[in-house]
Amino acid sequence: MKHGLLIDMDGVIYVGDELIPGADRFINHLLKEDIPFTFMTNNSQRTPLEVVRKLKRLGIEVSESHVYTSAMATGKFLATHAPNGTVYVLGEGGLLTSLHENGLTLVETEPDFVVLGEGRNFTLEMVHRAVNMILAGAKFITTNRDPSPRKPGWSNLGITAITSMIEEATGRKAFSIGKPSPVMFRSARKTLDLETEGTTVIGDTMDTDIQGGIQLGYRTILVLSGISKKEHLNRYAFKPDLVVPSVGEINFPLYWWK
Repeated sequence: MKHGLLIDMDGVIYVGDELIPGADRFINHLLKEDIPFTFMTNNSQRTPLEVVRKLKRLGIEVSESHVYTSAMATGKFLATHAPNGTVYVLGEGGLLTSLHENGLTLVETEPDFVVLGEGRNFTLEMVHRAVNMILAGAKFITTNRDPSPRKPGWSNLGITAITSMIEEATGRKAFSIGKPSPVMFRSARKTLDLETEGTTVIGDTMDTDIQGGIQLGYRTILVLSGISKKEHLNRYAFKPDLVVPSVGEINFPLYWWK
């Protein structure tokens, strides 16, 4: 059976602008052994090219085909469920690119969908406009529901805060595409031409990466180099197949690949 990996980035490959020790060796091993993988990120702002350029600055050289974002998953979802649909977008770069590439038309009035992604450039006036559109019948989609880091100096409210604001103002629940939604996990797996039994998720967050992988029947590896810590694991009703300090501690072949 063909085996491959869906790999989170922040907290797994790097933290901020610092490479996690051993992450470059890990990725080089995957490339050398021709093990299929994609970096699966909820960040909808960056295009795949921007992700590749950041990784290159950190010493990891991959192609755009190794990147799968919530923006890409959103574009594919809408192309399937609303081909040639119209969208009003609160978002930037990667999201705008993906929607355009998938045949969606960006409009300023009477959209079929309001789509929310991360961004620093949209205004409260745009949020008000989105609320009115949803009240008039537009469907509401958010690329993900990642929480704000809640730290001084953070330059925007965070996508979950904006999503909650619009939900409260409209009484309509957003449909979320990104992790831990099965929409993104399934879509990312299909880009690698993997079956469920051959898919392994590597992440640093129990609530998104690990939960989403388990819900779809994938194998999961939790790294302790990011958000979730070992002392937190007893809080959850589920557990990963493997827990390691970092990706540099993962040995191949994985025991369930044998």
